[in-house]
Amino acid sequence: MSPFVALQYLLPHRLLSSLALRIARIETPWFKNAMIGFIAKRFGVDWGEAASTEINDYRHFNAFFTRALKPGARPLPDDATAIVMPADGRISQCGPIRYGRLFQAKGFEFSAEELLADAALGKTFDGGVFATIYLSPRDYHRVHMPFAGRLLETRHVPGRLFSVGTSTVAQVPRVFARNERLVCVFETSFGPMAVVMVGALLVSGVETVWNGVEIPAYADRVITRDYRQTSAPITLERNAEMARFNYGSTVIVLLPPGAAELVAALTAEVPVQLGQRLANIQPR
Repeated sequence: MSPFVALQYLLPHRLLSSLALRIARIETPWFKNAMIGFIAKRFGVDWGEAASTEINDYRHFNAFFTRALKPGARPLPDDATAIVMPADGRISQCGPIRYGRLFQAKGFEFSAEELLADAALGKTFDGGVFATIYLSPRDYHRVHMPFAGRLLETRHVPGRLFSVGTSTVAQVPRVFARNERLVCVFETSFGPMAVVMVGALLVSGVETVWNGVEIPAYADRVITRDYRQTSAPITLERNAEMARFNYGSTVIVLLPPGAAELVAALTAEVPVQLGQRLANIQPR
């Protein structure tokens, strides 16, 4: 195990992440401009895609980190039935869910049941497919709907906040099922769909379009919100914004058995963009 990964077992994850969130909201112009400029240069942010290219338009670093894109920057496939990528980033892993388990890295798997914190829900995705998308600091950090759906429930699952970079994912068992996360479950025309927002070290803030900031506060137990009986159902169209990371991390999409086939060209480490084809719905 590398020293960096070993150190993560000892670090106060939530304290460090809380400090990072505070720093990201400092509005002092010279400080936030310096921070934005450093990160943009260090990670090669493409300013040309941003809705605003003026650094002074961003109130603080987090506003820059969650910046909007120019209209039309991420075109959708012509096929309206295609399931699309929920975010910019790169594929960490993708493939079938075999015996209720998702592949993490060589030698490591984790179960859908523990990821979703629900045994019955985990079983509904057994035999289906999944895709894990890692968002780097250079990426667009809003998460959009892979397909049109009605929100059924969310589940805020407590956990650690390990890094989700390549080296940590390759060395920490079940890291995505151990980190703090928000599970969002939707009903779609092809069956259930889960979109899981996984927090990480220094990048653990999650908010949704329907309920605002969800993480932090950090949970000490599983917190479930049921949206099935709401007077106004929450329905989102394909590619509509559903959530964002205040700082970034990882999104995992789970699709049920027989519903969809992943695009063959998607393999580990392949860069992806919001709106590109993720999977094709299978005829029934």
